Amino acid sequence: MCDTYAPPDTPLAVVHQDHALLVVEKPAGLLSVPGKGPHLADCLLARVQAAFPEALLVHRLDRDTSGVIVFALTPAAQRHLGLQFEKRQVRKTYVARLWGRLEPKTGTVDLPLIVDWPNRPRQMVDHANGKPAITDWRVVRHEADATRVRLYPKTGRSHQLRVHMKAVGHPILGDPFYAEGPARAAPRLMLHAEALQLRHPDGGRGMRFRAACPF
Repeated sequence: MCDTYAPPDTPLAVVHQDHALLVVEKPAGLLSVPGKGPHLADCLLARVQAAFPEALLVHRLDRDTSGVIVFALTPAAQRHLGLQFEKRQVRKTYVARLWGRLEPKTGTVDLPLIVDWPNRPRQMVDHANGKPAITDWRVVRHEADATRVRLYPKTGRSHQLRVHMKAVGHPILGDPFYAEGPARAAPRLMLHAEALQLRHPDGGRGMRFRAACPF
């Protein structure tokens, strides 16, 4: 994006910490990893490593998305968690506010995605060349001009939830890439990673981490 990068100056919010895992809450507006150039150096990874130098990246969230994100504290934990994400064993739950009235109460979007090269980092649906992408949704409630939903991505494509919701005619409110007109007028991208469910890399115990939705 060509706008000025002004990440929020908020303290690191730790959700969980043990000998192998560090789970934190990423604020909206902060990059997960550094961008190109010194003006994009401030990011969640840098802030985490300032407090936990041994922390290792496992996955990431879009800059404008808030919510729960896990880091590994050992190389073995990083490999174990990375395989869980790769094999789609991690269960992810997002909260979003969408433009308009989404019907029915539940559904699935199954549309393959590919990068829109002339308009990077935008993604687009491409039935011929796209990679499989699947998202389940469940309506929480209908609002005046919007619908609050929980989204359950079965795959982890870039911008998957944002493109899938636009494709069904209900873009996420405040989305600078995929929403237009009044749907874009929200104060932020209304997308929050509410919960992660995974197996602990040391012993395999099932664990669920949650960060309350701020909108």
